[in-house]
Amino acid sequence: MTVDRPPEHGHVRPAVALGLTTAGFVALLIFGLGMTSLYLDEDVLAVPGLGQAPGITGTIFATGGFALCVGVGTRHPHPSYWLAAVTTLVVALAYPLGVWFGAVTSGADVAAATKAAGGVLTSWFGLVVAASALICSWSAVALVRTSARRPRWPWENPDDE
Repeated sequence: MTVDRPPEHGHVRPAVALGLTTAGFVALLIFGLGMTSLYLDEDVLAVPGLGQAPGITGTIFATGGFALCVGVGTRHPHPSYWLAAVTTLVVALAYPLGVWFGAVTSGADVAAATKAAGGVLTSWFGLVVAASALICSWSAVALVRTSARRPRWPWENPDDE
C-alpha cells in the first residue's frame, strides 16, 4: 500500500496539472470555436482563400502561450489565481498573432493576414479563445493549490487499524 505523504504543492503536481489543463484547453478551444462557428453561421477566419494553416498556427501559438504561462506560474508553492488573468491575456493575443503569422507564411498578403487576425481578435471567436484560456488556467491553479485527497471508503481509513 502507498502511504499518503504531505504534499509539496497539494496533491496534484504542477507538471500533471499542466498536462491535464493544456489538453483540456486545446479540446475546449476547438470545441468552442466550432460551436460558435456553427451557431453564428460564420467562418472563424472570414477572409477567403487562407486555407487551414492560419487556424492551425493560431492554435499552436495559443497553446504555447497557455503552456508557458501555466507551466511557469504553477511552479510556485502557492500560485495565485491572477495567473488565470495573465494567461488569458497572453492567449487572447497569441491566437491572432499565430493566425497572422500562419497566413503570411502560407502565402497570403499582409493585408489579408491582418484582416483575419483582427477579425478573430474583435469577434465572438476571440471571446471563445479568451474564455477557454481563463477556464483552463484557473483549473490549473486550483489543481495545484488544492490539498484535497481522493475519496475513500470507510474501510480504507488507515487510522482504524
